[in-house]
Amino acid sequence: MTSALRMTGQLDPRGAWTAERCTIAKALEAVSTRSALLIMREAFYGTTRFDDFAERVGLSEPATAARLRELVDEGLLEREDYREPGQRTRQQYRLTAKGADLFPVLAALMQWGDRWLDDRGGPVELLHRDCGEAVSVSLRCAAGHDVDSGEIDLARRPRR
Repeated sequence: MTSALRMTGQLDPRGAWTAERCTIAKALEAVSTRSALLIMREAFYGTTRFDDFAERVGLSEPATAARLRELVDEGLLEREDYREPGQRTRQQYRLTAKGADLFPVLAALMQWGDRWLDDRGGPVELLHRDCGEAVSVSLRCAAGHDVDSGEIDLARRPRR
């Protein structure tokens, strides 16, 4: 990492500060596996049924069941009963508000992967439904200015 891209601020990781309340670590615990993130991707793409998650993510049924259970327990997805005529009642999965708030994270990962990991820019793109233009993830301050990591100061939150 070049010094131009490094955040500045009050938190010297070699000093007395520790990351015991790090919300990045907590977020990674919530979606702790590659397969969990891919299931969330599929939920954003509109997948709701167990068999479709397993097939589209390429997981075994036990792995799919485990990941879906973890995502439900974490409050990112919720189960909902459905029944097709002549069939038994089954469960489908829907995004919760907490799960929907994860979308910018996946969009940022996709944008990064499109730029750095695929010469052709990835297989899909995000488009604004109203105008058709490409959608991208960016960092903005509360005043609305676009910023990059070299313009960000890292500061300790006041204790509550």
